[in-house]
Amino acid sequence: MAATAAGAATAWYYGGTQGAAASTGNSLTFPRDSYTTETKTVTTADGTDKTVTYRFWENIVYVADPVDATYQCLNVEEPVEIDGRALDASRAPIFFSIPLGGFLSGTPTGGTNPGGGFPSTAPTTTSTSAAPLPPGAGDQGDNSALALAAGYVVVTSGARGRENVKDGKYYGKAPAALVDLKAALRYVHKNRGVLPGDPSRIITNGGSAGGNFSSMMGASVGSSLFEPYLREIGAAEASDAVFASAVFCPIIDLGNADKAYEWMFGSAELDGELVDQTASKELTSQFASYQTSLGLHGVGGFGRVTAANYDRYLLENYVRPAATSHLRALSDTDRTTYLTANPFITWSGDEASFSWDGYIAHIGRSRPVPAFDDKALSEPEPGYFGDETHNARHFTDFGLRYATGDRTATVDSDIPHKVMLANPMHYLEKRNPRRARHWWLRIGTSDTTHSLTAITNLALRTQNLGDDVNLKMYWDGGHGANEDPGDLIKWMGEITGYGIG
Repeated sequence: MAATAAGAATAWYYGGTQGAAASTGNSLTFPRDSYTTETKTVTTADGTDKTVTYRFWENIVYVADPVDATYQCLNVEEPVEIDGRALDASRAPIFFSIPLGGFLSGTPTGGTNPGGGFPSTAPTTTSTSAAPLPPGAGDQGDNSALALAAGYVVVTSGARGRENVKDGKYYGKAPAALVDLKAALRYVHKNRGVLPGDPSRIITNGGSAGGNFSSMMGASVGSSLFEPYLREIGAAEASDAVFASAVFCPIIDLGNADKAYEWMFGSAELDGELVDQTASKELTSQFASYQTSLGLHGVGGFGRVTAANYDRYLLENYVRPAATSHLRALSDTDRTTYLTANPFITWSGDEASFSWDGYIAHIGRSRPVPAFDDKALSEPEPGYFGDETHNARHFTDFGLRYATGDRTATVDSDIPHKVMLANPMHYLEKRNPRRARHWWLRIGTSDTTHSLTAITNLALRTQNLGDDVNLKMYWDGGHGANEDPGDLIKWMGEITGYGIG
């Protein structure tokens, strides 16, 4: 039996009961002439300062019937002059920034989200996403500024989040943020030729929960599953197509996240102690079955990637190369100091080598068991899957049963659909022909908010479908690391064919 009454399909996440009136009739026409002209200095990846003059549209509501216009709005920046040189960016690619972290709400300029603009170019420390997010959580403001300085039109979209409440009722639970972001994309497409930039070349960008949303924007293009939600808030009847998605440290595949986490971190201590090993091993076993069911094949002729060989696949293709790159970049003195402090690493022939167990002991774990659908419902994810009257709910049968001790308990009847809606793997497993075909995927090797298998499975699935995939891991990078933003800008130019010289 469910722990709470089954959630009925009510209008709270569609737009009928909270915030603005149910039928405001907000215009879906972009106000082309209502901008201010601003100037900012952007330091590029090579250390060069660029002075950018741009047109700025602020807080443009993107749905006809907003639930809360504070969040359901977007900003647009159109560069018109860079270092004194005039620029016509009216048909430039669009960099679509998602300033959301922790599944919290956000406005185009940050809003209630404690971290609009993350991550910075410096790696952050390892932290659980239940804790306050690093400055700038979700959007990667550095990437947005660099895109603007490279001549791209930048659209930054707000959206509702799990903490939004009015009159004792929550109105930003799943799938509200996804619905809002799709509505924002539709608004951009609907205003082709009026809103600056080329909607056929949209690149989404987000980290953490924003990474979930960025991957979802790329994976679920054209899905009819969102239509009822979009109609309720008065979204434009237009495409939600995305050309490419930049995804940093994504909190994805939530229905299988606890399984993946225990596969990776089950032997690691939390606060000096092992977690419940019975529960950990049960989840690890479930991950093995899940991974087999995906039928994914690794790069370089690796063959089928399974729970039994996933550690070797990660070490050979991403984790050891990340360590090698990091150590090669150090001076001889600094490298010696680092290796002395980390004796689990062997440095020979200008290459780093270490075991999986040594690596896991190096990074530790930061979440309990279950890691996402936790017993206390204190992690962000149960809050994301709350409903109008419940701040948080269990979203897996395992999590619910572990918390209640009832081995027959099942989650509320609306939960499985919402978990599926929020999972990019669902759409990719169905080979969505409208999906984005270009993927920029990044994560730090010391990011313990999720298993490395989550982002790697995303890479494997899209690679197996024949997409252009660029996955890299940053050695010792924590949650939100972004160490090669200049390479992102270069990659965007390569896939779009765009450049300003």
